[in-house]
Parts: sequence; C-alpha cells; structure tokens
Amino acid sequence: MNKSVSVVDIETITKTFGQQTAVDSLSLSVPEGSIYGFIGPNGSGKTTTLRMIMRIYHPDPGPGRIRVLGEESFDAANDRIGYLPEERGLYKKMRVREILRFYAELKGLRDFKPAVDGWLHRLDLTDAANKKVEALSKGMAQKVQFISAVIAQPDLVILDEPFTGLDPVNTDVLREAVLDLRRRGATVIFSTHDMGVAEKMCDFVFMIFKGRKVLDGTLESIQETYGQDTVRVSVEGNGYDPHAIEGVEKVTDFGRLQELRITPETDTQDLLSALMRCGRVTHFELARPSLHDIFVRIAGPEAQEAAEQTTPLEADDA
Repeated sequence: MNKSVSVVDIETITKTFGQQTAVDSLSLSVPEGSIYGFIGPNGSGKTTTLRMIMRIYHPDPGPGRIRVLGEESFDAANDRIGYLPEERGLYKKMRVREILRFYAELKGLRDFKPAVDGWLHRLDLTDAANKKVEALSKGMAQKVQFISAVIAQPDLVILDEPFTGLDPVNTDVLREAVLDLRRRGATVIFSTHDMGVAEKMCDFVFMIFKGRKVLDGTLESIQETYGQDTVRVSVEGNGYDPHAIEGVEKVTDFGRLQELRITPETDTQDLLSALMRCGRVTHFELARPSLHDIFVRIAGPEAQEAAEQTTPLEADDA
C-alpha cells in the first residue's frame, strides 16, 4: 500500500437532486493499494459518491474536482476500473460462461479463457458455467456479477454492498477474493452495512452521514478519537445499578458484561471505587469502542436500524 499515491482524490464536491443535497462539500483521498470502506446509513450518500467516482453521476458545477487514477476526464467504461453496482443486473438469457466472456472482451481482455476458468473454479461455479443466468440462485448470480467486475484485472475495483444477501460460506469466499485483489496491487473501495466486515478488512474507513463526511481514517485513529470514554465491566451484587453511578452517561447491557460510556471528566479510578461499593467487580476493562458503536453513536437510531439489517437494501441511496 502506497500512502503517498492516491488512486481517488475528491475535493469539495457537492451533488444535489432537485432540492435534496445528497453529497455536501465532500473531500477524501483513497491511497493506492488500500481497501477503503464506505459506511453510512441508508440514504447517506454512499452510492451517489461511488457513482460520481465512476462518472455515472457528475457533481454540481463548482470549484470541486474528482481525480481517478490520475485523470479528471474519463467515462464510466474505463477499462482500468471494475464496478459492481448495488442494483445487480445481468443478461438473464445468457449463459454464465458467455456473459463472463462478454465482460472480459468489453474490458479489453482477449485471452479470457484462463481467467474465466480460474474464477469459476475459485467461486465454485464451474458446474454452473453453461447455465443461463435466470436459472441461478441469487447468491450464485451475485458471484457471477462480482467476477464480471474483476475479470479484466482492473487497477481500481468499486464494490457497492458486495456481501449483501450472501450466506456465511460465500461471504468468506468473496471476502478472500477481495483481499487477493488488494494483494496483487489493486485498490478496492467498497460500501457495507456490516461494521464487523469493515473493521476486519479495511485499511481506511470513511463514514458519510446526511451527505457529509463524519469519519475518515484508519480504524485505530478513529477509535482513538472515541476511545477514551468506554469501560466494560461485570459486577456481582444485588445493589448494582450502573445508571445510578455518577459519571456514567450510557449503559449497554450485553448480559455477562455491561459497557459504560462515561463523561470526559470522570476518573476511571473513582468509577472503579464506585463499582466496588456496589458489589464484587469481576471484570473492569478500559476499551475502545467498536466501529459499530461509533457508527450508532454518530447516526443514532437511523444507524442502529441500518447496522442490524441482515440483508440491507438501498433502493435509492441518493
């Protein structure tokens, strides 16, 4: 990963649809060779931003600019970019091998057979190679569309909710494929509602909320910003009520453990003393909040609802 080279540079762009501002004065930089995660609730502007990077949408006139792979001017058919849109769409009457050949040739890959065979084997689709797309399950069709986006070995891969609707086994297979893209030098941008996936996979995390950037950086840097106010505890005692302890702003009960968010001025030693007066303290841990916790903290109930969806759909992420 080359932090000094940016594959995508966005400077103060805005996108409106009528009276609605979908993206508001947004700037970000995606380092070469990184996995860069887009997170945010439904309707926050993730898909709109990805479509502007792809030149499917153009930002509003103004001083802002977008540079992708060093260029300000290109079209959405750029052979160096692979794109998996949120709205899945394949030619249903075509057979799997035919459609992969079509996309390979469309992106300028002439010697397509080794690549097609390799990807079909890797994603366990060899037996489906001669089936029509309309005969595939949703998960199988999604894997075919993923292959179509990466078949020509693009330098930049943009994946909009790539894991949505996949079972755990296929999620693992696709996740490993994405990591391999990065290992061979590609830069990957993907949006997701799964905070666990973003935490484990992404070198950088960007969060957009109501069209504006609210987080952008490594997970470690983001957690450092929010990580001084979280304590995980377990206390045995009938008189234990964490809500009644001075300095505790919020309590999240996980059963065996409780997560306490404390005020900035609260001394953790004073908190420990207060807990010990309530009962026997069996666990006391200063902890960094998870990305899920930070996500929910910023966006509130709207983010909580989005983060808990198992098969999230953004019918229109404008």
